[in-house]
Amino acid sequence: MTYNFEKAAKFLPVKTASTVVLAITFSTNTLLPVFAGTTTQKTLISQQSKKVEITLVTYAVTKAAYSKIIPQFVAKWKREKGQDVVIRESYGGSGSQTRAVIDGLPADVVALALALDTKKIEQAGLINRGWEKEAPNNSIITRSVVALETRPGNPKGIKTWNDLIKPGVKIVTANPKTSGGARWNFLALWGAITQNGGNENQAFNFVQQVFRNVVVLPKDARESSDAFFKKNQGDVLINYENEVILAAQQGKTDTSYVVPSTNISIEGPVAVVDKNVDKRGTREVSEAFVKFLYTPEAQREFAKVGFRPVNPTVTKEVQNKFPRISKLYTVSSLGGWDAVQKKFFDDGAIFDKIQSTKR
Repeated sequence: MTYNFEKAAKFLPVKTASTVVLAITFSTNTLLPVFAGTTTQKTLISQQSKKVEITLVTYAVTKAAYSKIIPQFVAKWKREKGQDVVIRESYGGSGSQTRAVIDGLPADVVALALALDTKKIEQAGLINRGWEKEAPNNSIITRSVVALETRPGNPKGIKTWNDLIKPGVKIVTANPKTSGGARWNFLALWGAITQNGGNENQAFNFVQQVFRNVVVLPKDARESSDAFFKKNQGDVLINYENEVILAAQQGKTDTSYVVPSTNISIEGPVAVVDKNVDKRGTREVSEAFVKFLYTPEAQREFAKVGFRPVNPTVTKEVQNKFPRISKLYTVSSLGGWDAVQKKFFDDGAIFDKIQSTKR
């Protein structure tokens, strides 16, 4: 199988004074350099004493933060170790990135949208068990919450979860069977009831009513945004808070949004891909890069593009930037990812039952 990095996992250059980073096409059997631009060096950068390269595989919305974080780490490593480091970057949907790594994309570090994806790489034998304890904060480097993005001025008056079941409200959200991000959306809807004293029957009925108002159920978050903004479908888009903030910063959207005060903590984990770093001899720099992601310098960059930081110092610095959540819960509150996947998203589980009985 060959990956088209133009569509699935594009490597973007990290520029240093002495190198021009090359684009590559990856096959499950070969690693062939395809050079972009002009360079006199026609070989893949090796792990020499004066130079080392690693590959970061992550999900698309993090690109704006890593474009600032990576140069800071490169400069720090050079200053402290006297060694040039090149970090190749691969961006795409978290689920597709997970599959690519399992199929052979040579990631040294993965920073995905949910721990369930990282666990799949663990189950494939590439990441050692117990990776959650290898970095601070259970290896979570970013947090976000679910936001309700509306048309300008919020003409439907959507302020709370309960407003989503009003007659005539048209909702856009991705399909949690195919989208990792949409699973967070679904769990936020479920927790809106169960984390406020409601029982599971009440939660089922509420989420069922919400999905009766869903007018389009795209396969992933990007298609959801396209349906809402480019095709003008729906009155409200269920989205990540950080994506709403970043899109507004980039001038891509003209919307209003609200953040319900009962919400789920969307947690993005990071892990070293043990099998790859041991094979490539890149463990030291890979682990150092992961450690750097928790520093105030890196966490400030995540915060600038809409993520809620996990570093306590930065959390205090930006606490007024984000709406206050009165009741914040985690996926652990719902039993953890293994239990959640089986209960809600496996074939024949709760989501399928809601879909089959919502009309």
